[in-house]
Amino acid sequence: MADNSLWRSVTPAGESHAPLDGDIRADAVVVGAGFTGLSTAWHLAGHGLDVVVLEAVDIGYGASGRNNGQVIPVMTRADPDILIERFGETGERFVNLIGGSAGYLFDLVRQAKLECEAEQNGWIQPAHTPGRMHAISANRHRQWQRAGAEVELLDKADIERLTGSPFFHGGFMNRTGGHINPLALARELGRSAAERSVRIFENSPVNGYAQTADGWRVESDNGAVEAKALVLATNAYSGEIRPALASKMARSIVPVMSWQMATQPLSDNVRQSVIPGRQAVSDTQGDLHFFRYDARNRLVTGGALVLPFNKEQRIKARIIKRLQKVFPQFTEPRIEQHWTGYVGMTRDHTPHFHKLGPNGWAWIGCNGRGVALSVSLGWALADAIAGPEGQELPFPVTDIEPIPFQGLARRVAPPFTLSYYRWRDQREMR
Repeated sequence: MADNSLWRSVTPAGESHAPLDGDIRADAVVVGAGFTGLSTAWHLAGHGLDVVVLEAVDIGYGASGRNNGQVIPVMTRADPDILIERFGETGERFVNLIGGSAGYLFDLVRQAKLECEAEQNGWIQPAHTPGRMHAISANRHRQWQRAGAEVELLDKADIERLTGSPFFHGGFMNRTGGHINPLALARELGRSAAERSVRIFENSPVNGYAQTADGWRVESDNGAVEAKALVLATNAYSGEIRPALASKMARSIVPVMSWQMATQPLSDNVRQSVIPGRQAVSDTQGDLHFFRYDARNRLVTGGALVLPFNKEQRIKARIIKRLQKVFPQFTEPRIEQHWTGYVGMTRDHTPHFHKLGPNGWAWIGCNGRGVALSVSLGWALADAIAGPEGQELPFPVTDIEPIPFQGLARRVAPPFTLSYYRWRDQREMR
């Protein structure tokens, strides 16, 4: 899948890294140079470990470099009560990790001086119906407030003032959120990790991994890495480049194609009336409406399609119509760039964490909320490897459970689910 994103066109290339050539040893090997892989490597190096990162293409090639760049410290559906009821004390720790994830990302950006167009100006979730507004006030806001998050309930007037749109009925704001240039963040994490002596090898797809007497052996095309610890950080792309790499885990999610797109730079008049505070915005619809600015005042948005024919023309027309509906003052929006990437969706809408063996870890299934969480998981996974044995982990560990008939599910489930979401969204608006 080629990456022709906005981020590729505006982000400095950064340092390139040679492919792995020959067999080497390390304390830890990380597969995948996205947010999780690079953040984990950065933190492991901070523990004094010798770390190797293997990337199939180049830094940020997968979801980390293609996404919308919204930094959101909540999950799509798994709010605190659900996680605590399911996982108990571990769920409480996981809630704390999620709730602090956006703040942690921006703190890391400042600490490590990562140049990634970071704007920590908050994340807003507007409610598209009165019923969804009631659900926010009765559930989401109350639960995250109880968990100590910096959240605020917004009425209809607040939302219209903050978004410039009369379309919504109130909403919810987390002040620690915001947005970044995701590819720039990935490349800057790679730069900073390399400065900590992390060895990064690009164009080194991994064919498989296996336990050894001393740890793990990870095989690439032209070499191998032997290490005491392994982190598999391939998420939605786990089965996309080398299907045999982690086939069981890859079958535990449905990779859903998401379209991202960017308008032409907005005029000052329009920009000052559309999300004037430049917050990240994503609403309560199943067919999600989401918006944020980049550093050049392009409005970066996107969507999804049910049917695969005439895709580019249809998605552009759909998003232009959406922009005009949500922001009536935006009379003639023009889409200048569009691109696609996969989102890893799980059946329970919750990220899955797996122990592959002694000092072997993986996670999968961002469910569209991967930016803040994946960066924060870097310190959590590094602590799991370098910390004391028997420590309490801040994430729940479960067995890998492949989805039955996953190949069929990835073809049928996304269009069926999206059609259902659109029907439900429209029904609630009546």
